[in-house]
Amino acid sequence: MRVSRVQAEENRQTVINVASRLFREHGFDGIGLKDLMEAAGLTQGAFYKQFASKEDLEIQASKRALESASCRWTTAMTANPEDPLGAVVGFYLSTGHREERTDGCPIVALGSDAARHGDEVKASFEAGIRTHLEVLERLISQTQGEEFKGKAMAILSMMVGALTISRVVNDPDLAKAFLDTAVAQVRTIAAGNIE
Repeated sequence: MRVSRVQAEENRQTVINVASRLFREHGFDGIGLKDLMEAAGLTQGAFYKQFASKEDLEIQASKRALESASCRWTTAMTANPEDPLGAVVGFYLSTGHREERTDGCPIVALGSDAARHGDEVKASFEAGIRTHLEVLERLISQTQGEEFKGKAMAILSMMVGALTISRVVNDPDLAKAFLDTAVAQVRTIAAGNIE
């Protein structure tokens, strides 16, 4: 039975959404096409009608994951317009976000995987990272001078690093300490107390 173009596009979007979540949970190489397509409610044969290769799907899923992450930052900022930077940092460096394997930060979940992939996968991540930096630069620039670009890079690096380390350690108290310490340091950097 032939699938309409509309249904084919809906199926494609479903696969991208499912892959976005499953890749963050298992890594690019941690889930096969059969299991991925099954999770999307489709057959493996349908994959090749929608994507040129698994790398093509990795690119699309990475873009979707990074778009989702940006939306979550926007939601946090909108919820706390008095302290949008604090809202983003508070959300990102929370224990809840630490526990989110499928919907959490794709930079943390897939960064090392992406580093081992081709330029197009890396380009998806670079675009998302640049978007995060632009948001941080804008938030910091409200209170800072010319140095806000470097501070935004330091803050993003610290946030990604702290979340990554908090996920790697078994001790929940140590994991929380990494997150809490990063929150305090980000506030210090944003306040301009560190050069």
